Amino acid sequence: MMKYNVLKFEQSSYQATPNAYSVASFHTMNSPDIELVNSKNLVFPLNVYAHVLLLETGQVDALHYGLFENSEATIPQAQHYATNLLLSHIPDATKRILEVGVGLGTTFVKLKLRGHQIHGITPDSAQIAILNKRFGEDLSVDCQRLEDFKASPESFDLMLFQESAQYIEPLEIFNQALDLLPIGGDILIMDEFSLRREETGSEGLHSLHDMIRLAERMGFKLTEQIDLSTMAAPTLAHLLRLTAKFRDSLVSELSLDSESLEKLDESNKNYQRKYADGLFGYVLLKFKKTLIPKWRVGILNDRHTPEMQQLFSGTFGHDMSLQMWHWKYGQNGNRALGVWRNDRLIAHYGGMLRVVLLFGQIITAVQIGDVMVDSNERGILTRRGPFFLMAATFQENYVGFGKPILTGYGFPNDRAMRVAERLGLYSRVGSMVEIEWRPKPETPHLLTQINEIDAQHAIWQTTVVDDLWQKMAAEFKDAIIGVRDSAYLRCRYLDHPHHDYQLLLVIGRIDRQARGLIVLRHDSNETEIMDLIGPLRAIPLMIAHARRIAGVHQKRRLFIRIPKNFAPHFTKTGGSRIGQEIPIPAPTWSHGLSSEKLRDLWWLTGGDMDFR
Repeated sequence: MMKYNVLKFEQSSYQATPNAYSVASFHTMNSPDIELVNSKNLVFPLNVYAHVLLLETGQVDALHYGLFENSEATIPQAQHYATNLLLSHIPDATKRILEVGVGLGTTFVKLKLRGHQIHGITPDSAQIAILNKRFGEDLSVDCQRLEDFKASPESFDLMLFQESAQYIEPLEIFNQALDLLPIGGDILIMDEFSLRREETGSEGLHSLHDMIRLAERMGFKLTEQIDLSTMAAPTLAHLLRLTAKFRDSLVSELSLDSESLEKLDESNKNYQRKYADGLFGYVLLKFKKTLIPKWRVGILNDRHTPEMQQLFSGTFGHDMSLQMWHWKYGQNGNRALGVWRNDRLIAHYGGMLRVVLLFGQIITAVQIGDVMVDSNERGILTRRGPFFLMAATFQENYVGFGKPILTGYGFPNDRAMRVAERLGLYSRVGSMVEIEWRPKPETPHLLTQINEIDAQHAIWQTTVVDDLWQKMAAEFKDAIIGVRDSAYLRCRYLDHPHHDYQLLLVIGRIDRQARGLIVLRHDSNETEIMDLIGPLRAIPLMIAHARRIAGVHQKRRLFIRIPKNFAPHFTKTGGSRIGQEIPIPAPTWSHGLSSEKLRDLWWLTGGDMDFR
């Protein structure tokens, strides 16, 4: 039931996530022996809900949302109705059941008494201890997550999720179901979902729309969908009433502080508003496995690194080192999806997180990279092909309103961009152009000089870099720009596993004030400006210094890649546009910021484009 958005906890304690308060759900308990579930032994906020229900009713019958048939129903009656409704969707002929998140064991035992062969899993050993104390130790329950669960193929006829699905990636649910269920097997879910999304930041609930779309792509047909939101919503009002009524007892008996209880109440009020506005809902879903898909999409992690390296070398004709892989995807919560065919990785879709200023506000964006499909699988460029499968799933999982990433960008070639637009995955919001200059090995500038920054740069240089970034950020209140502070520079350039970059501070000779920072990469015949940090008025000065440094290194040319909308700042310094434009896309498959709101507003450079 009850979930909370600051310390988000699953009703059955399937998993604890340390950043959310809301109402946490909990399973039915009919045992009159209250000491078997002493509220003091439960984690917050389950201890709160168990305690107030005990004080109000004299028993703890359940810790999940109730379904209220009328305004006269009590919480225990509503919870009993919810459990019976769930059980009514499990036919007697369904023999083998896996319950994911067993809670306090009531649903589990009821199914066992009905003659089903039931196995349960939960990552919470304390729950198993309660089950054993209530019902004996002869129960088939394992202490593990669904993500780690192993069993023989087609071991179960039904997988049951009573308010536990929201804490598990939908990809994990359906991939496990592909292995554990036979054709004709079912997934039964009763849980909270996001019905409509309007806010930035992660909501903590799966999108109902996205989950149904993913199920269909992974070989599952939706056979039942019941909206129970109106019946479930009164649970929140009852909880708010009870936590207010028994506030003194909660503080004294459970040793809780008022601030924690106030945050819990505020979270429940927030959920109450979202239920009233139709943003959140409570839904019963049933899916039937109808086929085994040709391709399977899944989450990539460290154990898949050898497969990814093999696919990368086969696609691009050169290797990616283990150090490079970890630098790109092993930090900062970066994400990657893969597609497998017959247990062989045949496609990869990577996402590297980036902290961005969007109209002056901090958001999280993602740079899409290392998009690759095995040469034998590339011909299928439809909504049934591997590219669409991973690109659409990536957006549904991670990108848009109510998700951890608000928007994204990348740099596909023209062909890939056309395919993505046709499939409804991306929309073009800008383009990158290349501007070049002839190096000028002139004498040093009279009024300014350059100081080089390396991995051991002094604290004063760190302060200067951050000050330059703040001045730059102040000029981009109406644009979109990735954060370019000293921490970013260290991670992006100084800690690169293979390449060396030259970081140069431009400083006044007399006043010793920093004018700007230039990041250069020198190749055999050319120098690229990877980044510029400082006020826009300093661009001509920084270009002059970069041309001189390129000349000192005897390079044939100096160039920068920059969005077309910012190109005039560089062409007026004597630079010439060359080559073709490279499209800048925005994600459009999942609900998020409109393309029109992002059009021609990005500031990006070579350092954003590539991790060379």
